[in-house]
Amino acid sequence: MKIALFPGSFRPFTRGHADIVERALALFDQVVVAIGVNASKAAADVEAELADVRSLYADNPRVKVAAFSCLTTEYAQSIGACCIVRGVRSVKDYEYERDMADINRQLSGIETVILFSRPEFGAISSSIVRELQSYGVDTTPYLP
Repeated sequence: MKIALFPGSFRPFTRGHADIVERALALFDQVVVAIGVNASKAAADVEAELADVRSLYADNPRVKVAAFSCLTTEYAQSIGACCIVRGVRSVKDYEYERDMADINRQLSGIETVILFSRPEFGAISSSIVRELQSYGVDTTPYLP
């Protein structure tokens, strides 16, 4: 079974996040949506966040929602994930995630799959927005 880990902070769980999970399910047998927990998060907040995301996937046995409090790569290894899935909304995000993917691979051997959000969930630079607006293009779908 190919398991992918989709880590991050999901409050609020956006349509862009749901888009990445849907697309990851097309590639992998199971996706674990993992919410990072640290000392600054109150237990009640974590439980509320888990409950919110679990409610979205209650009818999908291929999606598991969990919390983790270690390095992402350590958690991925502990659940037997073949890769970490990262969602990006812009080229700038992609450059950061690509660098992190290299580090993850070097430290743990875990590969990273980077998926761009569909255009309606993505973001574009403010200079491109201004140019599109000058031509009368509605740019609201591209704004974060």
